[in-house]
Amino acid sequence: MTHLAHSPISLGKLKLKNRVFYAPLAGCSDFPFRKMSAKYNPGLICTEMVKMDALVRYDSHTLHILDYSSDMHPIAAQICGSKPALAGKSARIIEELGFDLVDLNCGCPVDKVTKDGSGSGLLKNPNLIGEILSNMTAAVKIPVTVKIRAGWDHNDICVSEIVKIAEEAGAQAICIHGRTREQGYKGPANWDYIKMGKQVAKNIKVIGNGDVLDGPSAERMFQETGCDAVLVARGTMGQPWIVQEILAYLAGRPLNQKSIEECRQALFEHFLDCKNYYQDHRVCVDMRRVGCWYFKKSLGTKRFRELISRASSLDFIEELIKNFSIGEDGIEEVDSTEMQD
Repeated sequence: MTHLAHSPISLGKLKLKNRVFYAPLAGCSDFPFRKMSAKYNPGLICTEMVKMDALVRYDSHTLHILDYSSDMHPIAAQICGSKPALAGKSARIIEELGFDLVDLNCGCPVDKVTKDGSGSGLLKNPNLIGEILSNMTAAVKIPVTVKIRAGWDHNDICVSEIVKIAEEAGAQAICIHGRTREQGYKGPANWDYIKMGKQVAKNIKVIGNGDVLDGPSAERMFQETGCDAVLVARGTMGQPWIVQEILAYLAGRPLNQKSIEECRQALFEHFLDCKNYYQDHRVCVDMRRVGCWYFKKSLGTKRFRELISRASSLDFIEELIKNFSIGEDGIEEVDSTEMQD
């Protein structure tokens, strides 16, 4: 049985092959992360958020964040800012860089982002969101989308209003995170807010986000909200293949649960991608957390996570990943004279 998620979806002239998208994750969705993700063919992947102010200056660090390779298409870039005067130019730069879609972030809850009215700070001024989106859509031919939270807090839910404004401004899709800015990442996402947005949408596509971690939760999201697509965030960390697991579940096919050995192989591949892209120190720092992602659900892997979380050399990391012993319930022992750095 084919589920809606398997069906192509069109955002303007852009046709995506399935409806399971991977979220932009600050500090996570870097080039190696997206390199791993692209191998499993999600409908869309996205870069980490970049600031309009830096983008229009062609800041080298910002452009580095936007690096991508041809195998990552279709790919979106997400921009953040609260100045309509910069919105069109920023979107145009994204288009010129070859991205398939540009997304406006109206959901980031971090204080350093919201203090100037950006990110979820824009939820306090829905009309400004409309002005920014209008400038973006007028400047580019690629689809423009927007990602929001349900509201600033539970007393200020603005989903329905922003869906209408975004549609009027020409946005092709709106992604609704079922948490408020006040919640941050705590507590369950309220999918009723996503349903609320879908009910007032006319032509704009609605993407559901929040607590989609596997096939069953994705199915519930589609059923309970009527959304057109789902955006997977935390569920992608250490599971670049989650799109395949979700689509298999929704099609009623048996799930191929990844073994410890398959997770180890994937982690090693991710390590090599990092090694080929970053300088040694950055690789070590990143692998302290990335290494823990791939085994967060596995029994008996505590010792491995302890060792990799304090790794400080590439040789140490490579030997650890390649040579730890695997038992029935996970890692039995790492024999490397404590794998000294």
